[in-house]
Amino acid sequence: MPLAPLGGRSRHWSRLGVTEWLIARLRAGRRTIIGVDHGFSFPRAYFDKYGLAPDWESFLVDFCHYWPTDSAETTVDEERYRGRGAERSGSSRWRRRCEIEAGGAKSVFHFDVPGSVAKSTHAGLPWLLRLRHELGPALHFWPFDGWELAARSSVIAEVYPSRWSGETPRGDRTADEHDAWTVANWLRQADLTGTLASYLDRPIEAEMRELARVEGWILGV
Repeated sequence: MPLAPLGGRSRHWSRLGVTEWLIARLRAGRRTIIGVDHGFSFPRAYFDKYGLAPDWESFLVDFCHYWPTDSAETTVDEERYRGRGAERSGSSRWRRRCEIEAGGAKSVFHFDVPGSVAKSTHAGLPWLLRLRHELGPALHFWPFDGWELAARSSVIAEVYPSRWSGETPRGDRTADEHDAWTVANWLRQADLTGTLASYLDRPIEAEMRELARVEGWILGV
């Protein structure tokens, strides 16, 4: 059954609500894996254009300065058209290596098209930084904190539901509900069958692994 939003004020979860729920759950100590359907970082071309160090947490801090989309007073479109977002924008032709390897995954800068993750990525990145600040080493950001997990940490990873959503009938779920269910079910099955560790520690070339520590990677690719 879907989990109802906390507080009962809305039928829908907010990013703030999800973040607060995750912080409370993870502080309770139960080891958990979290799949998030948006980009965790940007292509290396973005880092080069703005002279950013190849360090993921520094990237998040810099991004949040120009795109404070975790503020109740702003939205992605407001920052994009009227805020400072233009000072940290990118080209829709830029794609991360994991997006290329995944096949149909779109660029994190490809706005206003069906299946775009650009808006959700720009809205979601500040919340990743908040989780990192709140939970510290208790939450492993994969693969930025390494491809192998610490023994007792929970893990959060980028996912691409389209890799699995067509394998199971949708039934009476909406498209978004089916994506969420598909990811949760795949993670559960991978854990139960003991194959999850092999997906987290993929046999990827050393050069690509180093690039993924900057650009991120999609679980299952």
